[in-house]
Parts: sequence; C-alpha cells; structure tokens
Amino acid sequence: MTTISFIGLGNMGGPMAANLVKAGHKVLGFDLVAELRAAAAKTGVSIGESLAAVVSEASVVITMLPAGKAVLSVWEAALPLAKSGTLFIDSSTIDVDSARKAHELAAKSGLSSVDAPVSGGTGGASAGTLTFMCGGADAAFARAKPYLEHMGKKIVHCGGNGAGQAAKICNNMILGINMIATVEGFALAEKLGLSHQALFDVASTSSGQSWSLTTYCPVPGPVPASPANRDYQPGFAAALMLKDMKLSQDAATSAGAQTPLGAAAAALYEKFVESGHAGTDFSGIINMIRGK
Repeated sequence: MTTISFIGLGNMGGPMAANLVKAGHKVLGFDLVAELRAAAAKTGVSIGESLAAVVSEASVVITMLPAGKAVLSVWEAALPLAKSGTLFIDSSTIDVDSARKAHELAAKSGLSSVDAPVSGGTGGASAGTLTFMCGGADAAFARAKPYLEHMGKKIVHCGGNGAGQAAKICNNMILGINMIATVEGFALAEKLGLSHQALFDVASTSSGQSWSLTTYCPVPGPVPASPANRDYQPGFAAALMLKDMKLSQDAATSAGAQTPLGAAAAALYEKFVESGHAGTDFSGIINMIRGK
C-alpha cells in the first residue's frame, strides 16, 4: 500500500482517486470545494484540511486541476512540503509550456515528475479505463505507470517533459475537428432526406468512419450510449472542448504550425459556448450547425 496525495477531486479527479482507494492505496485528498471533499470522502478518500496535511505524508502526489496556472501554483506550494523521493504526477490538461515549467520546479526540488493528461471522460474515470499520455524521464514514467494502471487501461509514454500534454492537445484537436465534420455530415443528410440510421450504416463501415461517429454519434438512435440520446448532457462539455481547442491553437502559434481546420473548429466551439451552451456536450454543436 502506498500513501498517495490526490489534489483536485472534481468530475475526473474524484473517481480517479476512488479507483486508487479500490486498488488498496491510502489516498489523502484535498480540494477547495467542500462538496467535492464530501463526495470523495464517501468513496474512502481521507480528506486533509490543508495542502500540507496531504502532501507531507505522501510518496506520490497527483494533481488534477483546471489550468496551467493552478498546477504551477499548487506545485510551487507542495514541492517544498514533500518528503525526499516523492513522485509528482499531473493529470490536468494544460499548455505544454506550463507542463515543462512544472517539471523544472520538481527538478529544482530534486524530485521526479510526470505529465500524464487523460482521455476517456468522466465515464472512463469512473470505470478505470482512461488513456494516459505521459511525458517525463524513463525512470519517472516507470515509477508512475503502476499507479496509472489502477486508473486507466492504456498508458503511453510519449516522450520527455511535456510530451504527454503535446499528445493530448493534438489528439483533442483531431477529435474537435472530426466532430464538426460528423455533425455537418448529418446536418446535410437531413436536408437531403437521408435518415440518421442510413448515413450511420454507410459511414460507420466506410471511409467516413471515426470515433465521433461510431462511439459518440451526435444524433440520437444509432449509438444508444452517446449523449445525443440524453439531450446532450455531458459527457465532455463544450467548455472543455473549447479549452482544449484553444490550447491547440496556442501551441500551433508557439510552434509555427499551420492548423487552419483547428482554428476554424475552435471558432465554432467558441460561438457555441458563448451562445449559452458551455455545459452542453460538445456533440450538441449539431444544433448550432443546423441553425437552431
């Protein structure tokens, strides 16, 4: 049994921490939101009253936070509190520059670190089937992998510091673009008098096939588990997709990469969010594309 500090007990962090408890680890949790602390406590997470209380006893510290600024702030506060040999893992989705700065902070404290953002959404977090995209030194990744395997089914070492964030940003840009293409296809099919099922049956078994279609179909019916069958309750909220699309465009600007479809998709998600649908599943953008 390892003592693990888990900081950030929201929609993703809470279930992830619970899976570590199920695996037999002692998990010390901390979050600024009282309701999230209470929910985590019900799953067996021991709630600390302060950052110091959960970090000082831990051999592994995991953060799951909303932005790079928050990650750096927490790591700056937590690293001096950690005992020698503590491994730091960040599973937030943040910009590559912030991820690399977090690694630098850990190195200055003489501690190992891994950036390990996830894919799989809240369902994957609860089921323990997340994909982890990891960046960091080989030795740090080897230490982190057994813990990540309690929370996910696919653990990929993408390269050095920040490589996990780079992979996550690229993957989600692809997803965001693919969903726009998929909803445009269905919107056009509706205008042409083609049924949802007919388009699905053709595209899902031919060159139009994608995860956005076969797993997360944006219209009700063909894929019963998709958010389209729950009035587009997330799932993966549009505000989170917009965050990731903006991260991809920031990265593209920084790296000098051309991503015209990424830019166009980001603009569409921004319009969707600004029209009052931040909490709607990102596949619900089909209604905006339809003109509704």
